[in-house]
Amino acid sequence: MSKKQKFPYLVGSKWTAQQATMGWRHFQVINRKNQGTWVFAEVVAACDSDVRFWLNARLLKDRRLWQAGWQSLQERE
Repeated sequence: MSKKQKFPYLVGSKWTAQQATMGWRHFQVINRKNQGTWVFAEVVAACDSDVRFWLNARLLKDRRLWQAGWQSLQERE
């Protein structure tokens, strides 16, 4: 029996940062990495592919930091 994968739909998902992050708010997950029990996501800014970083995928569940999908400022309020 195969082990259930954490965050199976992570790659390709889109996120809006609640605060500007490295000058941008809209990001897309382009890669994932499993390290032991941790799952990391590599995110890239939607408007600048040079802005990319890795973060713990669990942080994406924190609604104070991230919101699923690309949201406009009006939608966020």
